[in-house]
Amino acid sequence: MKTFETSAYAADSRYAMLRLGLTLLVMTVGSSGMYVVSVMLPAVQAEFGIARADASLPYTLLMLGFGVGGVLMGRLADRFGVMWPLLIGALSLGVGYVACGMADGIVSFTLAQAVLVGLLGSAAAFAPLVADTSLWFVKRRGIAVAVCASGNYVAGAIWPPIAQHFIETVGWRQTYIGMGLFCGLAMAALALFFRARPPAVAAAPASHAGHAGRRRDMTRPFGFSMGTAQGLLCVAGVACCVAMAMPQVHIVAYCGDLGYGPAQGAQMLSLMLGFGVVSRLVSGAICDRIGGLRTLLLGGALQGVALLLFLPFDGLVSLYVISALFGLFQGGIVPSYAIIVREHFPPEEAGARVGTVLMFTLFGMALGGWMSGKVFDLTGSYHAAFLNGIGWNLLNVSIAAMLLFRVRHLRLRTAAA
Repeated sequence: MKTFETSAYAADSRYAMLRLGLTLLVMTVGSSGMYVVSVMLPAVQAEFGIARADASLPYTLLMLGFGVGGVLMGRLADRFGVMWPLLIGALSLGVGYVACGMADGIVSFTLAQAVLVGLLGSAAAFAPLVADTSLWFVKRRGIAVAVCASGNYVAGAIWPPIAQHFIETVGWRQTYIGMGLFCGLAMAALALFFRARPPAVAAAPASHAGHAGRRRDMTRPFGFSMGTAQGLLCVAGVACCVAMAMPQVHIVAYCGDLGYGPAQGAQMLSLMLGFGVVSRLVSGAICDRIGGLRTLLLGGALQGVALLLFLPFDGLVSLYVISALFGLFQGGIVPSYAIIVREHFPPEEAGARVGTVLMFTLFGMALGGWMSGKVFDLTGSYHAAFLNGIGWNLLNVSIAAMLLFRVRHLRLRTAAA
């Protein structure tokens, strides 16, 4: 009988690479809900006759559902394998899109986004797949997780211009219904290829004894208790993604306010997230060399620079350039949290802890999307909203710097002992 180390389903095997490619496709389809709603924002606001903050609320609740659903779907994947959450997600995403297209008001539209698209739909195609990928790779885990997470940005690069095209030709309702049929069927078909369980799960009982010493070393990440360390990562995740949400959620509406039109904004969002794919791949390679914390600090600092550039420059060409820079700078931030958890926490707890930290990054996206709309409603301008994002970004960078300082201090103290 073959062991996991010699079987076709071992870590870093050809099957693991094939699975990674399929994971990229599933995440590209399943993550569409995060970005299409931003493109729909002007049309939904106009049809329902609501304020900008109210029109941003479906995105906010979608992201909250997305975050909570990631933890729920992750636990389901731990117990039954990732295929079943993906099948549930496919059904929910398809039905959710159709329900959005048939919504008779902002309340029913928001509920469909929050529960069907977010909590039960797209959530199955993010945190569970990131955790699953980390269990299929030992060598180059950073780049593998980056490739997986890139599907989220591939979705952001592909879906906004597609959605905008069909909004202009057939209307936003028909666009949602068509996407429901396509995404539901495509995601369900791809889910059937995910029957095999990760080798790390099967090998865990045998590996516990061999790694007992390492687990003891990981009982105080960064020199803190487990709860404190987890809490700091969660706060950092919220802060970085409040800042990240400002351009991602509002760039289409911002371009409309400046007189460039929503189509230009959709192209900028696509450009931003397309460069985010490049950023995630490059950051994954960097992460394998310098570690998760340094990658987080680097990405956070560069994201702050990009946000600052939005303040003095609002010309059409300038916005295209800054959108590309923003995507290039911030794409590797969220995947770095998964690597930090794998580096500093016990590996047998990685699934739950990765899901929790990613949930808080999504809470940050939800809060940032709503908060930016609210600041706009109060001030009549996005200038203050960009300043708000910069302030939150400074909090993320400060936490990352503090954790890195503590790691260095602990290493020096250990070496001197």
